Amino acid sequence: MRERTLVKELAARQDGPVTLGGWVEKVRDQKRIQFVILRDESGDVQVTYPRPVIGDAPDENDALAAKISTLTSGSFVWVHGNLVHDERVKLGGLEIQLRDIEIISLADPISPIADDTSIDKRLDWRFLDMRRSEMNLVYRVQSTIEAAWRSYWRENGFTEIHSPKLMASPSESNAELFKLEYFETHAYLAQSPQFYKQMAMMAGLGRIFEIGPVFRADPSFTSRHATEFVSVDIEVSWIDSHEDIMAIQEQLMQRAIQAVKDEHGDEIKKHFDIDVVVPSIPFPRVPLAEAVEIIKERGHTVERGGDLDPEGERQIAAWAAEKFGHEFVFVTDYPATVRPFYHMRHPENPALTKSYDLIWRGTEITTGAQREHRLDVLIEQVKQKGLEPEGLQTYLDFFKYGAPAHGGFGMGLIRVLMLLLHQPNIREVGFLFRGPNRLEP
Repeated sequence: MRERTLVKELAARQDGPVTLGGWVEKVRDQKRIQFVILRDESGDVQVTYPRPVIGDAPDENDALAAKISTLTSGSFVWVHGNLVHDERVKLGGLEIQLRDIEIISLADPISPIADDTSIDKRLDWRFLDMRRSEMNLVYRVQSTIEAAWRSYWRENGFTEIHSPKLMASPSESNAELFKLEYFETHAYLAQSPQFYKQMAMMAGLGRIFEIGPVFRADPSFTSRHATEFVSVDIEVSWIDSHEDIMAIQEQLMQRAIQAVKDEHGDEIKKHFDIDVVVPSIPFPRVPLAEAVEIIKERGHTVERGGDLDPEGERQIAAWAAEKFGHEFVFVTDYPATVRPFYHMRHPENPALTKSYDLIWRGTEITTGAQREHRLDVLIEQVKQKGLEPEGLQTYLDFFKYGAPAHGGFGMGLIRVLMLLLHQPNIREVGFLFRGPNRLEP
């Protein structure tokens, strides 16, 4: 592999020979001088080539000038030249004075997308859309978030697992399932790693995490739903309540957002005009019943039984911002009627669960809870949900041989990115979106 200098490394280098590889952003083919804006995965730089002169006119037969004239936007090239620091150059105060250019591949001269192309058309040509500097930044931000989380997990004794995505039975309910042929029988794509996370607790792993795909056969066309997405999950043993899980989650979010601010804050400001706000700990907390009343006082009535609708989420987030100056708020103590059978219920009020949703700037990003670990209680809750214990026998067997008190959460990674970068839709920040009417590219 030949030596290659990235654009981001140029500022720290001394003037002299460099070799860069990237694609052509723009070409300005003027009479006496040619300009090429070269972009790689780290940034843009200006490349200049003064045309050779014969007498008082440019040499029309110069091979290098002719080669530059053939370049189209998006073409991949190697550039060999001399780096010059020049504060007069608007693009970073740097310039590459061209000695030679190698054309790896020429791009079609007419691009199928433009700056004002709709998101649906841009998704059709996602690999081109992702060449934008801001999209490159999105995935570097995502990498920083995951690295920060993994750093926290390693420091705090977590073990990473990779649970199967093919299941013999539904992971939570018979709704929103993708069913597929599996040899002589059928299987389901996992809605979540929930059952396997709990199995890890019975296996004695104590604290686990997973970052992996999940699948929901949800025909929604909202700004925050997808049929396949990346879920961030943890499960922890020996907890006293869901408060222990909430404390871990707020530490994770603070750690990740601080890392993003430290590493990418200036770039995010440049490309998205956003100041990254690192949240203070603890996050505000409000029981659901109280939240519903607060929302009502703010002029909106929550109609959904025992749960917040999107406007309710926005209103409780606005309340938290006004009262606490905070972008996050935990809504706790959801009714058992709207929570899965495996959520533990409050002993003093069995109608409520030891559960929560985390709302960030008006959108739910997480559901978490303490799980029910007592087998007899769990079986009764299964029946109350209208499910047959026999159909969940493999799962229920986990609890027969000693089960610690445990809990955890599941969080949508792309929602986190969307909200952090103040984007209107998860499709803007996901790598390749999957929805009810999109299976390509």
